[in-house]
Amino acid sequence: MFSALVKKEFLLVLRDKHALMALFIMPAIFILIMSVAMRDVFSQESVSFKIAIENHDKSPTAKKLMYNLFKDKNFINTPKEDADILLILPKDYVKANKKIEIDIKNSLKIEEIDLLKAKLLKHVLTLKLDVIQEKLSDFSDEAAAAVRSVALDEDKLLQIKYNEQEKIPNSTQQSVPTWIVFGMFFIIIPMSTIYIHEREQNTLSRLFSMNVPASLLVFSKIVPYLLIAQLQMVCMVLVGIYLVPIFNTPALEINGTLSALFFISFALSLSAIGFSSLIAVSAKTTEQATTIGGISNILLGAIGGVMVPKFIMPQFMQTLANISPMSWGLDGFLKIFLQSASVANIISESLMLITFGIVTLLISVVILKIKANNGL
Repeated sequence: MFSALVKKEFLLVLRDKHALMALFIMPAIFILIMSVAMRDVFSQESVSFKIAIENHDKSPTAKKLMYNLFKDKNFINTPKEDADILLILPKDYVKANKKIEIDIKNSLKIEEIDLLKAKLLKHVLTLKLDVIQEKLSDFSDEAAAAVRSVALDEDKLLQIKYNEQEKIPNSTQQSVPTWIVFGMFFIIIPMSTIYIHEREQNTLSRLFSMNVPASLLVFSKIVPYLLIAQLQMVCMVLVGIYLVPIFNTPALEINGTLSALFFISFALSLSAIGFSSLIAVSAKTTEQATTIGGISNILLGAIGGVMVPKFIMPQFMQTLANISPMSWGLDGFLKIFLQSASVANIISESLMLITFGIVTLLISVVILKIKANNGL
């Protein structure tokens, strides 16, 4: 009997081609749009300033400063009329130790201005050290060598270690798992449509009259949607690996194991199926189911780091995110993509998702039994 019910579910699911297309096309489009749109925001090398320089000091030292600035990838040599920032090197800037004038023509955030000053200061200090070293070389080779050994390169001065839990993803690493998670929960659309139509056409009533258990009806829907969810995940990962790079955006790299990837995908899909089943059996109409399901998904996504990445949320919001199953799934995927996670590393997130899925499925069975006893 169970195999016959599963076959029925496959036939019904495959008939709803528009809903199936939405499950695959919607997240794929969002992955492309968000990966490209956030490419520079997530890039560690993305900040740049369009600058023009008025050099009233024609000395070789001033020219060297200009040369070094335009070698820096953070500064873009731009015509004066189009520049965001105008730097003015006054006459006798080097000899008289005068200040560089900075004319900010377009609005910049305080953080960007601080970065601009830090970048400029690095180049100016490097240049002044060169000048001091040249002057000292006439008197003391030892002193000149000491000055020459001073380096302002942060890679030589600083060693930064990141907490493994706080690695920052690039735009693709953020977008792919985000829209896999969000897309899976939208199986509420085909599932609710099938439940409501079966009820309206008295299919459920006939099945109950044949003593088919409510548990069998609910659990028979797991198999086709589990398969659809795994296909969803594979397609979205392939979009991240092969399609996103076409738009000059970093390709997705799977640093963890494939077994971990499929395990978290299975756990997430079970959670999404349970949640969707709960809404589908509770709703009275398709419109009600899709409205409640859509709003619930958006709220869970907003809380769980789908709409706004968790790492830029304030601490209390990051704590609040832990109530959302979407957050558990997202954390599991990010561990695989960023931290080379195996199944053992994502077991806590997976078990929470599986537990949530089983509990919501069992509640769905209870609700369906109650409705069957009341004549649906």
